[in-house]
This record gives sequence, structure tokens and C-alpha cells, in this order.
Amino acid sequence: MNGQKEPPSGMGILFLVVLIDLIGLTLVIPFLTYFVQDLATNDGFTEIGQRDLWVGIMLAAYTFGQFLFTPILGALSDRMGRRPVIMFGLISNTIFFIAFGLSGSLWFALIVRFLAGAGNGNIAVARAYIGDISTPAQLKGRMGMIGAAFGLGFMIGPFLGGVLTDPYTNFGGIFLSPWWQSHPYFLPCLVAGALSAISFVLAIRQLPESLPIESRTKVEAKENFLKQISSNLIGIQDLSIPVRILILVNSLFLVAFTIMHTTFILFTAMPVAQGGLGYDAKANGYIFAFVGLMGVMVQGGFMRSSLAERLDTRKMMVFGLLVCGLGLGWIPYLTPESFIIVLLPMACIALGNGLFQPTQSTLVTLEARATQSDLGRVMGAQEGYGALARILGPILAAFVWAETVNGSGFWTYHTVFRLSCFLTVVAALAQISLKLTSSQEDE
Repeated sequence: MNGQKEPPSGMGILFLVVLIDLIGLTLVIPFLTYFVQDLATNDGFTEIGQRDLWVGIMLAAYTFGQFLFTPILGALSDRMGRRPVIMFGLISNTIFFIAFGLSGSLWFALIVRFLAGAGNGNIAVARAYIGDISTPAQLKGRMGMIGAAFGLGFMIGPFLGGVLTDPYTNFGGIFLSPWWQSHPYFLPCLVAGALSAISFVLAIRQLPESLPIESRTKVEAKENFLKQISSNLIGIQDLSIPVRILILVNSLFLVAFTIMHTTFILFTAMPVAQGGLGYDAKANGYIFAFVGLMGVMVQGGFMRSSLAERLDTRKMMVFGLLVCGLGLGWIPYLTPESFIIVLLPMACIALGNGLFQPTQSTLVTLEARATQSDLGRVMGAQEGYGALARILGPILAAFVWAETVNGSGFWTYHTVFRLSCFLTVVAALAQISLKLTSSQEDE
């Protein structure tokens, strides 16, 4: 914005806060499926299809909260500043991570996950923060830093979550008690909450505000809050056509990605005789660590290089979509004989995602500036509709998987991954046909 630079340590502390936040979020990946299956079984859902359907519903509950409230949080950050909204999200994470670990029923777990999603708009506000302090030439690299935080979080979080699960069995010692035996998933949730608390302390002490008071959106006292909520949720129609299409492309990509994320472990854990890979949690952990490492290399390394600055942002985005789609469609055709070969489609997915996320964020930021739209509102709308995509993805994946996993002919477990591939191709075609307003992207 007018070439202004960030306050001292602004980007560094923002990166650290987002990284710790994402480690906490990804800690649940290794055990969430098993936790939900246990809760569902205890609540009487013993049939495999019904039980696994609850996994998709639980994944969707968090993002349903995000869908409803992230646009509101984004708009609030335009009015109050970015810093207080980020800190509110960290407090929310601390409380609800710990509460989730204490869940004793499906309904309590669903409510807690919904509230956790409702209170956490940190990624959208972090992107708006970067937009506040960056010039157009800096945007791709700095948006890539958020992607690098995703990659590192995806490496560290699932590893910690797997190690910390069931401390009664794995560690013994102080954990050898009936309480820890009956709460095998509480320790990783406690650590996730503690990490968010650490982030909160760091933000309080070192994260400067990025949005000057004179640049904040003014709110009239007579404004109806419910009307404003409605405007935030459906107000995408007031944004420019390029911004809307970019948000749509992002949503399609996220539906495809979350479909894969929901069903990937279900596929790799299937017995080899049934077409799966027969992998255990440890093998899947290696795969997630590899994907995270690739994300760090692409978004934290390549996207901050001089070569990436010279390449066309739009072409990089389209290429990322197509490469990711190739990896998604490849998954169900894997065989367990060579672990290295299994990593190839995951490399495509990580590369494609690593190219897509920062370039899409760059283009939507530049378009918002070119049309003089409030950046927090645009990013809030993007994250809100992204959250809707992350609701539809797990639910759609769960239903398609349940209907086709035991099928034959064309309608088999391959179907859900073919659907993911198809959606990325549609997103790429929409991006190719888009006419941009901004001419600053290569400045």
C-alpha cells in the first residue's frame, strides 16, 4: 500500500504466530478419524458406513463455523485492526482444543469443533495483514511465507499428534492411570491448546498493528449488526467480477483438496487385497511429512526467489491447478510395492498447491486494490467461501466414498479421486477465461 514497509519484526512474528497456530490445528490429523470413530461407536453407530460418515461431518463442523464467522472477523479487522482479531482467534483455539480433547460424546465434540472454527479467522486476517504492509512486488513472496507456515505446520503437527496420542500405552510413567487410559486423545489436544496460548503471548508482546487508524473502515452507530452479518455473508455480489471468480476458483480447488484429504487415509489403510495400500499410521505420517516438506520448499523457497518474481503469476496459478489435479487423479492407481512411487503423486499435489495458494492470494489482493475494495472484507469473504468449500468437500467425500468403496465397474473407490481431479480442471478453465482488472501483478 503506497510502498509502505512493515514495522520491525512484523513479518517474522506473524510467520511465527501463524506457524504455531497451524501446528496446533494439524496436530489433530493423525488421531481425529480414530477419535470420531470411537465416539460414534460409543453412541451406537456401529455400522462401518454410518461410523465413517461421522468423520466427514466432524471435519465439516469446524469449517462450518469458519464459513459463518470468518467474513465477519475479516470485516471486523477492517474496523478494529488486524492484531486484536488475530489474538481473539488464538484465545479461541486455546479453549476449544482442550475442550475437544475432553469430549465424551459426538454432539459435544461437534459443538466444540464448530465453536473453534467460528472463533478462528487468523489465516484470512494474516493475509490481510500482509496486504497492508506489502508492495505489489513483495506480495507473492510474502504470501508464500504463509504457505511455508502451512508446510512446516503440516510437517510438525501430524508428527506430534501421532507421537502424543495414547500416552498411557506409549509413554507410561505419570500417564499410567485410569484417567489417561480413558482419554487417549487428550494430550495432543492439550499441547495444541498450549501452543495457541504461546502464540497469544507472542502476539501480545511483539506483533505490531498493520492497519493505521485512519485507514480503518468507519462504522456508524446506527448500523444494524445483523444486517452487517448478512452483508458480510452474501456481500460477494458487490465485489468485482474478477475478485468473485478468483474466490470461486479458490473454492473449487479447496473442495477438490478436502475431498482427497478426507479419503486419502481411508484409501491407504485399505487392505492390499481390496485395492488399498495397507499402510499404518506411521507410514501415513511419513507421507504427510513429505508433503509438508515439499510445501516449505515451494512456498518458502521457490516462491521467494527472483525467478518466481519474474514468472507470470496467472500462468503459475493455472499450472499449479493442473499439476495438483494430476496428483489427485493418480492416487487410486497406486500400488504398495514401492513407497517412493507413492510419493510422486503427493509431490504433484504439494507442488501444485504450493504454486496455487500464494499466486491466487496475490491476484485477489491486487484485484481488490485495483477495485478499491476493503482488503479485510475480500480476504474474509475468500476464507468464508473457502470454509464453505471445506464443509462441502468432507461431506461430499464421505457420501461418495460410502456409496462406491464396495462398488464395481466405473463406480469404485477410484470415483472420489476422479472427482477431485475433475474439479481442479474446472477451476483451471475458469482461471484461464478470467479477464483481470489489475495490471500491477508483475510490478
